[in-house]
Amino acid sequence: MSGITRQQPVSETADTDVIAYRLHGNVYLNITSRCTLRCRFCPKFNREWEVQGYLLRLHQEPDVPTILDAVGDPANDREVVFCGLGEPTLRLETLLESAAALRERGAKRIRVNTDGLANWRAGRDVTPELAQHVDALSISLNAQNEALYDRHCRPPETGAWPELLEFVLCAREHIADITLTAIDGLPGVDIDACADLANRFNVKFRRRVLDEVG
Repeated sequence: MSGITRQQPVSETADTDVIAYRLHGNVYLNITSRCTLRCRFCPKFNREWEVQGYLLRLHQEPDVPTILDAVGDPANDREVVFCGLGEPTLRLETLLESAAALRERGAKRIRVNTDGLANWRAGRDVTPELAQHVDALSISLNAQNEALYDRHCRPPETGAWPELLEFVLCAREHIADITLTAIDGLPGVDIDACADLANRFNVKFRRRVLDEVG
């Protein structure tokens, strides 16, 4: 655990940004506060940046050396997870470079929690690049159809839902461990239907619970 940024008081004036934090045997990396979506259920859009006692609002996005210093030795962690309260693939090059370096330092497993819109933003299929350094993807599905997805996730323009589904198809060609997630408790969201959709894509599914973060 050497080098990790410790918990900060729950305040928006913390002197030190939390870049790495450890929970459940994993080390989580908080590399951006930016997102493509503006999900209604996301704590930060309700002015709440705390996860399990860690204040995750970033005042400056960390570079690769800062990320590595914050992690310290990853060899004893079950997995490294790019997560935080932002979309890590918005900083794709930083993510990839950090993941490669962490692997060299002994990281056993690397996972990215993502909105599944990286290809949409990049205008190309980035999943082969991710596959070079990432073992698993957890992709936020959040709904069983486009109307509900748009209602809850509030993408900046139309077309995000089919792009998300296309990303799943691309990702499973290159990365063996893919999990779709959805939040139980969102109005209209049918968890069984979301699980069925994951099954049709031949990927795993995980149910999350509304207002339970971390």
